[in-house]
Amino acid sequence: MALWAAACTVETDEPDDGLDEIGAAGGRHLVCGTRTPSDDEVRAVSGEILARTAKGANGGTTSVTGGTIDVHFHVITSSSGAGALSSRDIGAQMTVLNDAYAATGWQFRLASTDTTANDAWFTVGYGSKEEDDMKAALRTGGADDLNIYTANLGGNLLGWATFPNSYARYPSDDGVIILYSSLPGGSAAPYNEGDTATHEVGHWMGLYHTFQGGCGGQGDLIDDTPSEKSAAFGCPVGRDTCTGKRNPGLDPIENFMDYTDDNCMDVFTGGQDVRMDGAFTSYRFGK
Repeated sequence: MALWAAACTVETDEPDDGLDEIGAAGGRHLVCGTRTPSDDEVRAVSGEILARTAKGANGGTTSVTGGTIDVHFHVITSSSGAGALSSRDIGAQMTVLNDAYAATGWQFRLASTDTTANDAWFTVGYGSKEEDDMKAALRTGGADDLNIYTANLGGNLLGWATFPNSYARYPSDDGVIILYSSLPGGSAAPYNEGDTATHEVGHWMGLYHTFQGGCGGQGDLIDDTPSEKSAAFGCPVGRDTCTGKRNPGLDPIENFMDYTDDNCMDVFTGGQDVRMDGAFTSYRFGK
């Protein structure tokens, strides 16, 4: 199983148990079990994107700056039917995605939907044999097709995603997995307005967390997302964890790539839009 996936790094006062706390819903902590890309990885990917887009990727064609992405929606349920989603549920999630990405020029079109009852896949864990088996059986399309899987994720996870630069090496792993109760109207409040998918698709499009690298590192390499020491929870207006001349601006708590409540998130920046365009051009368009 590839480890090139969306990553979480959160500073807490808790002992390090190998999992990173990202909040609570329904009285339980939700965690992200994937690793943070190293500074070297982040730098290398950024360099590749800049080089490929500067030369004109795909045989000199103009860089992609938006378009419509086909979505293949895979609903995993238990044998008793837990986790089932209606066409209205899926439609509501698609609307949230399209509203969130409208300003970027990217839109999402539901191309197919399937439902699979499988108890082992329903509680799929990150990097597990069940994840491999599920994706091997269900994944559809090529590098520019978005596969979304919903399940009752193991390990108290909200979701995870693969980065675009991993597709060439691990094409069968590509996609986004989200907690089924995070869809609009689900039970995972305050993460039940559909923005778990927005966030994870951001990773699939090439974005890192706004708090990547903290205050002193290279951050997420997006100039218009202010540095942030750690993930924000709730909606802490005025939060400013990175100060001084090197770190202007309040924490970007409204950004879809932070960890605030769904009703707090409402923006991708212009710089993030450019990064998504470059990553799609470099790793997904025409592949």
